[in-house]
Amino acid sequence: MQIKYPITRPYFDEIEINNIRECLASGWVTQGPMVSRFEKKFMELHGGDNAMAVSSCTAGLHLAVISLGIGAGDEVLVPAFTWVTSANCVEYTGARAVFVDVDYRTFNIAPKEIEAHITSRTKAIVVVHEFGKAAPMDEIMGIADKYGLKVIEDCACAIGTTYKGRPVGTIGDVGIFSFHPRKAVTTGEGGICITSDRSLAIKIDSLRNHGASTDAEDSDYGEPWYMGNYDFLGYNYRMSDIQAAVGLAQLDKLKELLNERKKCAKTYIELLRRNDILRLPNVDGDEGHTFQSFVVLLPEGEHELRNRMMRTMKENAIQTRQGTQAVHRLGYYRSKYDIKSEDYPVAAYCEDCTITLPLYPNMTIDEQKYIADIIRNICI
Repeated sequence: MQIKYPITRPYFDEIEINNIRECLASGWVTQGPMVSRFEKKFMELHGGDNAMAVSSCTAGLHLAVISLGIGAGDEVLVPAFTWVTSANCVEYTGARAVFVDVDYRTFNIAPKEIEAHITSRTKAIVVVHEFGKAAPMDEIMGIADKYGLKVIEDCACAIGTTYKGRPVGTIGDVGIFSFHPRKAVTTGEGGICITSDRSLAIKIDSLRNHGASTDAEDSDYGEPWYMGNYDFLGYNYRMSDIQAAVGLAQLDKLKELLNERKKCAKTYIELLRRNDILRLPNVDGDEGHTFQSFVVLLPEGEHELRNRMMRTMKENAIQTRQGTQAVHRLGYYRSKYDIKSEDYPVAAYCEDCTITLPLYPNMTIDEQKYIADIIRNICI
């Protein structure tokens, strides 16, 4: 069955094409002036004092962990229900990812579970704003301040999301965003780090570019023979100007794209709100939601019903996915740390009983009604 209703459908028009033409005509296609423009525009639209575009959100998370001085022997708390890279970025450095269970009402890390996992080796908390819903940052920052922990905001899903009016990614020590095609704004692949800490920004800027330093005070700076100093072991995590050209066009549409997602989410909620089986996304409180994904939750123990629903939707040309992963169940973490599924029961429940429904710009009400009708017929 050919998929007619995909999970997402990126929205492009002539603006992206014209920007790419401009980039190609310039002859500069690696990290350069387009990336600088993209970084500046991102800060203007979303927030942040310093922005460093990178090749992916995963790369940005890796750089954030390194730049905060975290390494072998350290521990970092990570929600147990998230995409695997939220934990992998810790393990890349030789540190240990320690999982914390989540709140099934929001799919975000549960503050009440955090303190039980803090030890003398804990250095930071990775906070994921899952599916575009802001995590409860006041409680999390209070715990971090109490124990002297750094806070890394994984904002992969959350461009444009606010918490009590403040953009996510600007509350902790560093925020990292994704521009994967499933996100509200895409550059194909790509990410960006933002921080108010200038010294941290300088470190990330250097590490994304092989560890190069371009210190303007160097006597050879700007001379044709000068290639910079390399004082750190860095990486090639740069965003290209071609990617940034697409990103600039996407940022021009940011407000429109987010409004489209919120409109579609509102329609789904109206169409599905009388379905007693489904728990719909939580839109209460001060935690904003930009609906990178529209994820519904079935009652605990309804794994087989969830699978039957997803199979039936596939048969009707509707693409779905589970919300995301219970990372503690994945082979690497399960084996390395001898973790059992029941160690993080809420994360396991969320993995077993979530469904991500199609949501994309310009989705029609008729398309959403078709999907809602299929769900309603299964649940009768």
